[in-house]
Amino acid sequence: MLKNYLKTAWRNLKRNKIFSFINVFGLSVGLACCMLICAYVYSELNYDQYPAQAKQMYRVGLRTIENNGVSEYPMVDIAVAQGIKNMFPEVTETTRLSGRGPVFVKYNDRQFKEEHVQLVDPNFLQLFSIPLIDGDNKSCLTDPSGMVITKAMSVKYFGNQQALGKTLAIDGKPYKVTGVIDKVPDDSHFHGDAFLSLTPFTENAKQTWSNIGFFTYIVLDKNADAKKLEAAFPEMVRKFVVPEIAHDMGTSVAQAGKAVNTFLFYLQPLSEIHLHSATKYELEANGDIHYVYIFAALAAFILVLAGINFTNLSTASSAKRSKEVGIRKVLGSEKSGLVSQFLTESVMLTVFALLLALGLVYLLLPMFNNLAGKHIEPAFFLSPKAIAIELFTAFVVGILAGIYPAFFLSSFQIISVLKGNSSTKAEGKGALRSGLIIFQFAVSTALIISTFVVYQQLHFMQNKKLGYDKEQVLVINDTYTLGHNVDAFKNQLLRNPQITSATISSAVPGKSGGMDGTQITAKEFDDKGGHADIHTNIYHVDESYVPTLGLQVIKGRNFYPSFPGDSMSVLVNEALVKGLGWGNADPVGKTIVRSARSQYKVVGVIKDFHYASAKQKIAPLMLLAGHNTGSVILKVKTGDIKSLITNIKSEWDSMRPEAPFSYSFLDEQYASLYASEQQTGKIFTVFSCVALIIASLGLFGLAAFMIRLRVKEIGIRKVLGASTGSITVMLSKEFLKLIVIASVIAFPVTWFAMNKWLQDFAYRISIQWWVFLLAGAIALLVAALTISFQSVKAALANPVKSLRSE
Repeated sequence: MLKNYLKTAWRNLKRNKIFSFINVFGLSVGLACCMLICAYVYSELNYDQYPAQAKQMYRVGLRTIENNGVSEYPMVDIAVAQGIKNMFPEVTETTRLSGRGPVFVKYNDRQFKEEHVQLVDPNFLQLFSIPLIDGDNKSCLTDPSGMVITKAMSVKYFGNQQALGKTLAIDGKPYKVTGVIDKVPDDSHFHGDAFLSLTPFTENAKQTWSNIGFFTYIVLDKNADAKKLEAAFPEMVRKFVVPEIAHDMGTSVAQAGKAVNTFLFYLQPLSEIHLHSATKYELEANGDIHYVYIFAALAAFILVLAGINFTNLSTASSAKRSKEVGIRKVLGSEKSGLVSQFLTESVMLTVFALLLALGLVYLLLPMFNNLAGKHIEPAFFLSPKAIAIELFTAFVVGILAGIYPAFFLSSFQIISVLKGNSSTKAEGKGALRSGLIIFQFAVSTALIISTFVVYQQLHFMQNKKLGYDKEQVLVINDTYTLGHNVDAFKNQLLRNPQITSATISSAVPGKSGGMDGTQITAKEFDDKGGHADIHTNIYHVDESYVPTLGLQVIKGRNFYPSFPGDSMSVLVNEALVKGLGWGNADPVGKTIVRSARSQYKVVGVIKDFHYASAKQKIAPLMLLAGHNTGSVILKVKTGDIKSLITNIKSEWDSMRPEAPFSYSFLDEQYASLYASEQQTGKIFTVFSCVALIIASLGLFGLAAFMIRLRVKEIGIRKVLGASTGSITVMLSKEFLKLIVIASVIAFPVTWFAMNKWLQDFAYRISIQWWVFLLAGAIALLVAALTISFQSVKAALANPVKSLRSE
């Protein structure tokens, strides 16, 4: 019986090649998109699952209540790891990581800048189940001068030679290669090209508790309760942190005891770091669980849209098969047999669509990886588990999408279909098909609106007035390698007429280069008669920093050039003035106490500027006089950037620095802060187009079906003098009503969803009304073009052919 079903299905598909291809192609596009998105979602959800004890591993973080808000740090101080292990027996292992890069690595005459060099405890690679392909995993990092490198780094420096035992100079200090790994897994929240032992940097260091700087991981006993352990942390704060704060701040232990309620250690499961942690101190840019939900819903919607298309297109072809159904019933076929026949055809089509979808996935995967920033391999879709899921999905989609056409076709009455009338039941099911079209275009319109909003927000952040001038600003990196020659390098560059200003500082807007979270106190009374206590960021800059970046001094003055008296002076931003409660008084001349020790006199107030991403609210900032030598920032006025860079490189090489010449443009660096949002915008754009195409195919099917039902009506109208234009309008307006209804449904839902998405940004747009109208207009235009093809074709047809059977 099944063989007969398959043979009949194959013959029917061959007989309707074009229609079957459209049906299969629409479904295959939906399946391919769904598979790609599901691979992305699986990759995101599978982060940090590779360690053998992943389910028992947690990262220790710190929350501090400050500035009327909560600051979160994914790292803690040097003593916390061992302290937790000593205090709580349920903690079986601890390990730490502290970033070291960028560094300069030299081997013979070859030297490179390495960005991803990590300092780790000797047991780090073991706990994270990262195997060595050369060396001993247990002892490779016990040697203070040992290092473990990746296979790629080994090839980079040593070619095909054995790396084990060879020596690399890192910032001038020799390290011996004691191990080689293949690589850190892609689905890890950290990566490294080289791992050095943390021991030399910590064994003689003061064991403090109240600062940050060490990513700390613990392993709990299988029977331990992480929540109960977390609840015991305040006692640890009382025992170790409070006395330290009292000493550092020069206060009593009783006064410092308030820290128990404001200094909160917490545990984060290892598997939740990538999607549930997004502080500005992360080792790498993490994902976002909200985007995972969005893309999972997108995959489901696209698959549903493709299934709806399949249903509509299959139903649209039913008129051609009505007589076939009637003859089969006359010859004794039962309804169950007809249903089985049509479901077999449906499943066959989905299997063909699946094969075509796999081909599309293979072709589109490199583009998708580039779009999503992933490294998904084609083999992922061909594993036994993946194939089983794909076949099951194809079968389910085939059954669900084909069940309505199957029952619809098998329910034709013998007498009616043999008389040529198969439209009775079709007309009765119009509400269902119209509802499906409305759903398709509501989803498509929502995606179009979402795409517009994402790009508007991106444009807003990238073009927002930042409070500084990022155009024509060139940043020369790694100038600390010039040592005492950095001032000479800056002065030499200023002789070039193409350079108008230069400053020496690693404090580059949009890039970490200062001290975050430093505690300060107002020495004078604030507006409420107290002494405000807040946390601030600190940049070390010279007197040229303000004019080079075009910062605006709104009160007081800038630092004086080479003025010794400014060594304890400070410029502050408006956010700091507000935080210290000086809104009703002139801040110039007031004193700021840093960590209860150093005192600084405020000489000027600068207008708030976005020194971090515009996603974050502008935080308090202090500019201290005295440059640090990480970068030289240049304001240039030339259209011939290429020749200018050549001249700067020549000056750089003449200084004979250890580092190769490296530069960046401030505007490009700022734009890179929004790489994640740009990526999301591109993905939304691509899949919005796909959804619209799929919806249009469904509309094409419904239009073809409905016009076929009214072919004799159209013939009679033409005989009675109706014009082609009037018939086209008559046929189109009913469908366009559906698109209008779909838009009305999509508008409020999308407005709510996108407003929620915008809440993640401290500075955001207001969604404009015209975005909804434009999205609705695009959906209407696409629908009109789709419908008009069928409508004009029907209106131009010879009425004699449609009336001949009467």
